[in-house]
Amino acid sequence: MMSLLAGIAKPLAYVSLPVFALHTLSKSSPIARYYVRLALYLSTLGVCSAWGVVCAVGMSLIGRRLDVFFVVARSFYALASRAVDIKLVVEGAEYLDTHPAVLVGNHQSMLDILYLGRIFPRQASIIAKKELQWSPLLGQFMSLSGVVWIDRGNNVKAIRSLAAAGETMRSKNLSLWIFPEGTRTLREHSDLLPFKKGAFHIAVQAGVPIVPVVCENYWRLYRKGVFEGGTLKLKVLPPVSTEGLTSADVHELAERVHAQMVAALREISVPAVSPTEPADSKSPQTTLDNSEQPAADTLPTQAGSVLPVELEPAQPSESVSELDLSTLSRSESRASTQASEDTSPATSSRRSDNGTETEEDDGMVLVGRPK
Repeated sequence: MMSLLAGIAKPLAYVSLPVFALHTLSKSSPIARYYVRLALYLSTLGVCSAWGVVCAVGMSLIGRRLDVFFVVARSFYALASRAVDIKLVVEGAEYLDTHPAVLVGNHQSMLDILYLGRIFPRQASIIAKKELQWSPLLGQFMSLSGVVWIDRGNNVKAIRSLAAAGETMRSKNLSLWIFPEGTRTLREHSDLLPFKKGAFHIAVQAGVPIVPVVCENYWRLYRKGVFEGGTLKLKVLPPVSTEGLTSADVHELAERVHAQMVAALREISVPAVSPTEPADSKSPQTTLDNSEQPAADTLPTQAGSVLPVELEPAQPSESVSELDLSTLSRSESRASTQASEDTSPATSSRRSDNGTETEEDDGMVLVGRPK
């Protein structure tokens, strides 16, 4: 018996000693803590991406494919929140039960995947660029989970994909998550970039409400060289109706939701003070550009966003939220002719902010739409 215990204790010692050493080091040095927690966070993403493939296969067999993101997101939060010692408190969680809906949230960094893990609802999916299909583990997980892929290489195809996404939402009672800022905006002060219009076009075309979600500014807990534990607040705002709206109303709708989210962000955020500066110092309100983001700010690939959910790559987010669909006319006449353009086999040309575009009906509207 003693020999058996000795045989078990030896390999455990090989594992526990390095873990104990890292734990001790992380307590004594902020830089060590940053890298230890970053490694734990990314490792958890990798584990949950692999778990996501298993879940997607199993849940598809029992007819619950569109709940895969929910299960994997909750699994990720359960592991990662303990690994990095960050807890999330949610206000207005009842609004997440709105189905179908377009959910929009502020996007600060890859740490947003943690708050998505905390609140991602059932019967919901995400929109992502189709290039992520070929990412090891992540791509397979997302494809099996009913992600709505979009071809961003051609703005016309992207617009068609958004229209098809709206149809999918209605037919399957499916909600979609989008980051409307279009890129990460981790900064010391609490503000949002102007919103891209993709999420709002989808909501208007599908006739579904928009549910804004705001995570407090976490500059004080996470940025380059800093990764601390603590509690973060999430606030889910009441659904914003799109009933009776047309494409001509999208700009005003986006600005209205933006204003609501900025107000909520400033309400729930704790002013950040850099530990290297006195409390009364006034730091310039600067935004970390991509070169300043941690090099590991990517999903195990990457979840530009995940788990899904981040579905965010190391580069600025390339999800549908980045699409500035200014090529869609802001007049009701454009909305009324959109359907005929999508079904016409003819080739047409038009002007957009990106110059003249040629629209060819090649039959490919959406790649990987939920079946």
